[in-house]
Formats: sequence, structure tokens, C-alpha cells
Amino acid sequence: MGTWSVTDARAWARERLTTAGIDSVDADVRELLEWACDASSQWDLPAELNVDQAEKLRAAVGERALRIPLQHVTSRMYFRGLTLAARPGVFVVRPETEVLAGLAIDEAMAVVARHGEARVVDLCAGSGAIGLAVATETTRTEVWAVEKEAEPFALACQNRDAVGVPCLHLVRADATDPAALAHLDGMVDVVVTNPPYVPADEMPTQPEASADPHVALYGGSLDGTEIPARIARRALTLLRPGGTLLMEHSPSQDEALRTYAASLGMVEVSTSTDLAGRMRFLRACAPR
Repeated sequence: MGTWSVTDARAWARERLTTAGIDSVDADVRELLEWACDASSQWDLPAELNVDQAEKLRAAVGERALRIPLQHVTSRMYFRGLTLAARPGVFVVRPETEVLAGLAIDEAMAVVARHGEARVVDLCAGSGAIGLAVATETTRTEVWAVEKEAEPFALACQNRDAVGVPCLHLVRADATDPAALAHLDGMVDVVVTNPPYVPADEMPTQPEASADPHVALYGGSLDGTEIPARIARRALTLLRPGGTLLMEHSPSQDEALRTYAASLGMVEVSTSTDLAGRMRFLRACAPR
């Protein structure tokens, strides 16, 4: 087989993925073309794919047509300004979590402006995306990230080493264990967390979502709030007086989690929206 024009390759890939029922065809085709050609943007794509590039694209489109998650096909995922490694067995970061990271970054920088430095803890860190974003987008901020599962923890270590962030400390432990980061109790400015929270009746229906490990998704009770509640309790012991908890959750949980945070004695309890306007992020402060 000889060369293959990028126009023909794009049309072929679009047809295959459309037939397979992929919702995000154009975005997926752009990413697969860039990945296959080792290009940093569409402007850097060659006019014609060589044999190796064409073979790589055909294989990748074939995998994606089987509803294998795009990030598992390319072994990479994007989070804010970072390109991170992705692998099966580890939760794939979602765009809405970039909003959560942004809230944590803003909060940390406000603390730095007032006090000269900040301490941030990421509980249920997964691939390390939130902790890495905070560590790379803030100054004079020390970040700890806690993850108990072996595969996500290993990937978080890989991502930290690839990004090169010395101020991110990775800890393998249960995020709800009082012994984890006990030396920081009462000293943390911001706790940010995207815990398992999916309610039992909100199971994702997309084939790609089934590739995410259930331990990273489901909140441990019918309404999905058992694990978030345990995380909130642990966060309260970590936070200094006036410190802030920021937690992602299901839109169905906003009222329940505000009520729970208030029952713990937390103050300034509110909910922020995601990019689609859904109530997705709990904010609560430790009492002063």
C-alpha cells in the first residue's frame, strides 16, 4: 500500500466511527489523526500519510469502532494544559473535573496571596490529574495526593515523573483513613476531591464508561453519598480553621451533600455548577 491523502484518511475514519455510533466523531478523528502522525495539531498533519501512519490510523480507528475509549487507544488524555498517560484499569478524566481543579487552583492562589503559601490535599487522586494541575498552575503551594488502588497510584507516579513536579507528594493509602496524612491534620488550606459518587440508579449506559473501574465510580450506597460523606469527614479533620473543601458529585446529590456538610459543622456551604450548568461541586469551609 502506498501513501494515503489526509483528506481521504479523514473521510474514511469519519465514516467508520459514524457507523460505529460514536457521538464525538469529529473530535475523535482529529485526535486519532494527530496521534497516528505524531502531530501536535491539525496544521502539522502531513498532506499524505505514509505506510506506517496509515497502518497506525487504521488499527486505532478499528479499536475505537469497537467502543474502546479513545484515551485507551492513544494511551493519553488531556487535562487543562497537561497531556497525561492513560491506561485501562484507571478512571479517564472528564472535562467537568477541569472545573473542579480550577476552583481548587483559585482557592489555593487566594490563600497564597493572603499568607504567602498554601497546602492542598487531593483525596481519591486517581491518575493524579487534579493534583498535577494544582501543582503546575499555582506558586508556593505544596500538594499531597492520596490514592489507595495500585493501578491508579502507579499511573499517578508515572504522570508526576513525566510532568516533573517536585511539590506533588503521592501517598498510597485509603483517603478515608485517619492515619493517612495524619501529620497534616488541622493544617491544610484546601481539600479537593473527585471521589466515587455515582448512585446505583445512575449507572452509565455508554459502552466506553464500562471501561472505567467500578471502584472509581460508585459511591457505596443507593444514593451514592456514602463514600463522599466519609471523605467529607476526613477532609474536616485535615482542614485548618477556615480551610475549604471542594468536592465533585452527581447533580442529584447537591442538596444531600450540602445538608451533610452543614451537619458536620461546616460553614459557608454552597454548590457550584459545571460547564453545562448542572449542580456539581460542593464547597464548604471548616469553622473558624
